[in-house]
Amino acid sequence: MHSQTLIDAYDTLLLDLDGVVYLGRDAVPGAPEALRLAGSRGVRLAYVTNNASRTPGAIAQHLSALGAPAAAADVVTSAQAAARLLAERFGPGAAVLVVGGMGLRGALRAHGLRPVSTALDEPVAVVQGIAPDLSYGLLSEGTLAVRRGALFVAANADSTMPTGRGELPGNGAMTRVIATATGVEPIVAGKPEPPLHRESMLRTGARRPLVVGDRLDTDIEGAANAGVDSLLVLTGVAAPLDLLTAGPRHRPTYIAADLSALHRPYSRPRRNEGAWHCEGWTARWSDGAGLRLEGRGDAVDGLRAACAAAWEAAGDGAADQDAVKSALREVSAGGGGLRSSRRP
Repeated sequence: MHSQTLIDAYDTLLLDLDGVVYLGRDAVPGAPEALRLAGSRGVRLAYVTNNASRTPGAIAQHLSALGAPAAAADVVTSAQAAARLLAERFGPGAAVLVVGGMGLRGALRAHGLRPVSTALDEPVAVVQGIAPDLSYGLLSEGTLAVRRGALFVAANADSTMPTGRGELPGNGAMTRVIATATGVEPIVAGKPEPPLHRESMLRTGARRPLVVGDRLDTDIEGAANAGVDSLLVLTGVAAPLDLLTAGPRHRPTYIAADLSALHRPYSRPRRNEGAWHCEGWTARWSDGAGLRLEGRGDAVDGLRAACAAAWEAAGDGAADQDAVKSALREVSAGGGGLRSSRRP
């Protein structure tokens, strides 16, 4: 009989991919092993990604090659969420102009919609997702269609996407071309908006899901919008300073260095005598001096204590960066176990 671990409270993991399971083509160290162990314990794995460029089958093949257990049915993409949104609004056979890749086209066909490539096809909607070969010509066709009244839908609004080389422009950055040229803001299907979470719940039937991600503005905010628990791992975009200064909708339920934390008991900060304690760390906030952190041990425990103190002091707002920098230095110097953001 194993001791209570973090994963024991949940029946489904809703896992982001980029920055959580892999970075570019390579696995995050230890991630496949942690996922195999979760699956062996009967936890459903659903890979929920804002990346709409690839098909579920291609994503599952990539995951399998990295050693993570995955089939196409386990993958839920923002392309699928966008396709369901459009199919429910327009019905089968509707023409949709695709400013993106094969992942979007396949998702539309699966919902009975007709992907097209020019404004001359009189599409009822334009849907945009990231694609490495996105051309000026396709952006122009999308612009023309939106100007003529087509509904504008973005698979996601991520401004960047993490890779092994650093952060590259994401779909949110690319949608600014059509939005700026037309004055029309897109409806967003991906995280943190509800359509992708709804798609995930419909596909998995999860009753006690845990959202796992590396971004505060998509994964964690999306979990908050859906009213479910979340785990932030420090293997992708979010850095300790981002956590310490996070507003209420960007505060995860749990903080961990990586996915291996799923299989260990979780050390929760506890409040006592005006301070927050987590294992060997103590964090205290004073209005004059800001956040102060003392201790030694696993730096993630220090970060958990520091976040608890900063979030309590900030309330419905966000802590000032200058007020938390002293504590951040202590976390960085105090112990191992803390991976900072992959940002260059």
